Amino acid sequence: MSQYSSVGPSEASLPGTTLERHALDRFRRTQGATGDFTGLLQQISLAAKIISSRVSKAGLADILGLTGEVNVQGEAVQKLDDFANRTLVHCVEAGGHVCVMGSEEVEEPIPIPPQYPKGKYVLQFDPLDGSGNIDINASIGTIFSIHRRKTPGDGPGTLEDCLQPGRDIVAAGYVIYGSSNMLVYSTGHGVHGFTLDPAIGEFLLSHENIRIPERGDTYSINEGNYSRWAPEVRSWVDWIKSDEGGRRPYSMRYIGAMVADFHRVLLRGGIFAYPGDRRNTHGKLRLLYEASPLAFIAEAAGGAASDGKRRILDIEPTALHQRTPLFIGSVEDVREAEEHFRRGA
Repeated sequence: MSQYSSVGPSEASLPGTTLERHALDRFRRTQGATGDFTGLLQQISLAAKIISSRVSKAGLADILGLTGEVNVQGEAVQKLDDFANRTLVHCVEAGGHVCVMGSEEVEEPIPIPPQYPKGKYVLQFDPLDGSGNIDINASIGTIFSIHRRKTPGDGPGTLEDCLQPGRDIVAAGYVIYGSSNMLVYSTGHGVHGFTLDPAIGEFLLSHENIRIPERGDTYSINEGNYSRWAPEVRSWVDWIKSDEGGRRPYSMRYIGAMVADFHRVLLRGGIFAYPGDRRNTHGKLRLLYEASPLAFIAEAAGGAASDGKRRILDIEPTALHQRTPLFIGSVEDVREAEEHFRRGA
């Protein structure tokens, strides 16, 4: 045989652990697992790949700008918002894994069409968080959570199935579309991140068992709302960026898309805050589509999430589009914020 003949590598080459394999490996070890969750996660990841592809060529595909419509939140709908919402619904509805869906863009629960089987899960999502960043090519993302249905049987799901607290979440995750596209998810036992390799079209494990540092050195908040905040919130912000008592002032980092700001906090520590104010007395972020899913991930990574007084995951939702204040991130930073609010201004 010629010395130049190719006989292949001396040992197996492992290209990476895919999201699908990661989920399969874990759920094979779960007693009573049926594969429904893995199937649902595959459908969500497919939707994320489609959205990612469209985001990457938004300026070329006539999907920048507004649709001319206003969503249930009273916000102008971006074309890419609408595309992301329709993509998630289309990818999930026929799989037989969910009985109902809820979307930040849709006023009522989204039923599964009658021709498709109804499953045991409930999917709720913000199809494209950070819409204001679309036209300026800054990071945006998708947030989702999965609950088990509450209503008995295998018929259509109802509003009751959607109105469940975050502590009952089965799994939650988000996708960030940025310099690279990454899907992060948790089932409550560890938080794992997968980066999309566009050459092969797969999410590959890149960040295993992510842990939030117990304390960070940055805070993320929209200080443009300072004049409308309650005195105790203004006092906390003044304190966190001061050198009072010889402490090191925190630096501010604010992208303007919650999923992007949270992603930085998840990896580096610190705190993201969106308090209520005179204009939005109950806060601005949606409990079911934004706060609860990310709170679930934060706690699974060793962090914390609060509305300033109580744990986000313990809030019992009473409305599909309920809003809440949010303080989320490193456990010590969230604890100090709560203590500051208890003391008052």
